[in-house]
Amino acid sequence: MPKGRVFRSTGSWYEVLTEENTFLPCRTVGKMRLNKTKATNPIAVGDYVTYEKTDKEESGIISEVLDRENYVIRQSPRKKHLLHIIASNIDQAILIVTMRNPGLKQGFIDRYLLMTEPFNIPVYIVFNKGDLYTDDDLEYYQYLKEIYEKIGYTVFISSALEKKGITQIKNILKDKTTLLGGQSGVGKSSLLNVIEPGLDQRTGTLSEYTGKGQHTTTFAEMFPLPEGGNIIDTPGLKTLSYNYLEAEDVAHNFKEFFKASKACKFSNCMHRNEPKCAVKAGIESGEISELRYQNYSVILEEIEEQNYWERH
Repeated sequence: MPKGRVFRSTGSWYEVLTEENTFLPCRTVGKMRLNKTKATNPIAVGDYVTYEKTDKEESGIISEVLDRENYVIRQSPRKKHLLHIIASNIDQAILIVTMRNPGLKQGFIDRYLLMTEPFNIPVYIVFNKGDLYTDDDLEYYQYLKEIYEKIGYTVFISSALEKKGITQIKNILKDKTTLLGGQSGVGKSSLLNVIEPGLDQRTGTLSEYTGKGQHTTTFAEMFPLPEGGNIIDTPGLKTLSYNYLEAEDVAHNFKEFFKASKACKFSNCMHRNEPKCAVKAGIESGEISELRYQNYSVILEEIEEQNYWERH
């Protein structure tokens, strides 16, 4: 049975890149959408699938989703008790943020990393619209750069207007499947059009089958890059919530906390008020970022509050 990779989705139709290097519109069999997964989308952009062509061979039917190497999920923005798979089988991610227009919501960085860290997916944090930054912005940027580079993330400034950081981004993208994400308004589309002009001009074959133009805003889309590799563009995210996680999951995926926790007195230490907590000691010594810890605490409180109301 032929295999392919999902490059685009509308939720009911999928554009699959076939082994012949052509795109084939495919749909799923009914029972695949009714499986017991907690995800709103049983098939995600980046999935490798097997398919059968229809009699007219103008479309296909996806028969199986092959095992995923990794995936990035979020709490569904519409159905709070379900999950949404943003993308699968990625090599790395680029998170786009900005200091200006709109202002930086620093806590979003840690929320995003909480999606990629479970599979140890490398993340580049790119501060876009650098041409707008004031001296105070640049000072705060340097502060954040030191925090995140200390724990293993690459951080740099970009500007679509000044073409700043573009060569660095292109080098990162080459021959990799890269997830591109960020909040609405951070300039992701403008940056994409400088990196690869005309990406937003692309029209797919799905519109012939669905009667719709572009994919719905809840789905990602993957584009092959001329110089090698693929980029998965995702709609701008407003918020990220984690009622599907347990508090322990959060602690384990703030990676510097997890590393330090081996020296905690209690193996199940949540780094709050427990005695002889190595994470709290790290904060006091300056080895661990207090800002990261504040974001960690807020996420824990949200999860506990959501779990409380679900039980009551």
